[in-house]
Amino acid sequence: MYSLLARRSIRKYTEEKVPESKVLEIINAAMAAPSAGDQRPWHFVIINKREILDQIPGFHPYASMVKQASVAILICGDPTLEMHKNYWVQDCSAATQNILIAIQALGLGGVWLGVYPRETRVVEFRKLLEMPEEIIPFALIPIGYPDEYLPPAVRYDESRIKFNKW
Repeated sequence: MYSLLARRSIRKYTEEKVPESKVLEIINAAMAAPSAGDQRPWHFVIINKREILDQIPGFHPYASMVKQASVAILICGDPTLEMHKNYWVQDCSAATQNILIAIQALGLGGVWLGVYPRETRVVEFRKLLEMPEEIIPFALIPIGYPDEYLPPAVRYDESRIKFNKW
């Protein structure tokens, strides 16, 4: 089985810090994602200050693992950069998936935490990170060295495949 199929959502991390060089390698992978018309309507906020990371579970109900992560990346949409309106969600999703694949390839662990379209989470991230109003926090990926092992999940389902017609 190749490593992409072994990718899992990791929520437990060791205390070892993820080096900035690896974080920037992950961001490079994110920016290599496809986007509609190559518009790349995204920004990335690297959060590595403990006092900021520790505040996130206070408003994101599924973010308790952030308190163990040494770093997190907030993927943000920027509709002002769009040439093809309303594709920023798909574009940011592709960048987020590239982040998850890069994390796996680097021997790290991470998990996709949804932010958009939950208005409370969007507003709280904007406040916490002093973000401009036009920028939309989309997803948060806490990252760390895995402190758990999850076997590959078998998700292949032939009933979801159609050839040529429904």
